[in-house]
Amino acid sequence: MAFENGIIDLRSDTVTQPTPEMRQAMAAAPVGDDVYHEDPTIIRLEEMAADRTGKQAALFVASGTMGNLIAVLTYCGRGDEAIMGRFGHTFLHEVGGISALGGVFPHVIPNQTDGTLSLEDIQAAYREEDVHHPVSKLLILENTQNFCGGIPLTPSYMQSACAMAHRLKILVHLDGARVFNAAQALQVSAQELCADVESVMFCLSKGLCAPVGSMLCGSTEFIRAARKIRKQLGGGMRQAGILAAAGIVSLEKMIERLPEDHQRAKTLAAGIRDIHGFTLNKGFPLTNMVFFSVDSSDPNRSLQIKESLKRHGILAGLSAPGEFRLVTHYWIDDEDIQKTIKALAMSILE
Repeated sequence: MAFENGIIDLRSDTVTQPTPEMRQAMAAAPVGDDVYHEDPTIIRLEEMAADRTGKQAALFVASGTMGNLIAVLTYCGRGDEAIMGRFGHTFLHEVGGISALGGVFPHVIPNQTDGTLSLEDIQAAYREEDVHHPVSKLLILENTQNFCGGIPLTPSYMQSACAMAHRLKILVHLDGARVFNAAQALQVSAQELCADVESVMFCLSKGLCAPVGSMLCGSTEFIRAARKIRKQLGGGMRQAGILAAAGIVSLEKMIERLPEDHQRAKTLAAGIRDIHGFTLNKGFPLTNMVFFSVDSSDPNRSLQIKESLKRHGILAGLSAPGEFRLVTHYWIDDEDIQKTIKALAMSILE
């Protein structure tokens, strides 16, 4: 089920396109002015998102990066501090927005190999009240943890990390861009994973296949404040129900099928493991991401293999020099996986 152009695009699940059902829903969506909070399709989506995460309210935002930024700016003032992982998306891939736009200081601690932040490191990062110190206001967790291998963090870890933060009187925001992948992999509800955090952001435009948008969920009071920050950032959209309609289909139809993506990632990883010249990195996949490297001292070898795959109609991503990240999603089927394994086996011989 490659795209209409025949390309097998494994660079990310952000490349997913809306399904035919989503396109129909978008065309038929009733709309209104969302800045006035009058778009009925947006309102329905926000109510569904709040319910799915066990929170009181939700806010439709343009992207996951915007959702995380709004959360930080809602909780933190200039000079405050947010504790996060060295491999967290907010630190690595959000253009330093919390500092550039909010004056918020990132206090970075190591991610463990299982994607978690150790409770000891969280406690050590907390700053006691002192005239010399920024105020430790927020802990940011990520589930699934992308850079560590798309690893789902368990309910017991989420509970323990939040308990530690709350003992320190720190709030917790969850970058849950792929929290439904985590829930499906662990066979728990997203509500369970989000139960102890003050807020959570999840993406509609990754594995859930909608064309645009993410949801920020939390208390009614938090969302009221976040709505104003969204407007301040230029994110107040008008007849956005056209976009929200696809998100409704995402929540109704796309979550329960995510294990198909996880299984295809496992099949792909098993095939790569059997090809001499490649080594799986970051463990066997638990969700929809496969990381592997090329057994070569030539720094250009991975680029050569990437180009070879492209000639076979397969797009692959590099997550680091010499390291590939392949991501399965709705538009990748079993035949695409087998074609990719075959192309990889051919590329290593070229």
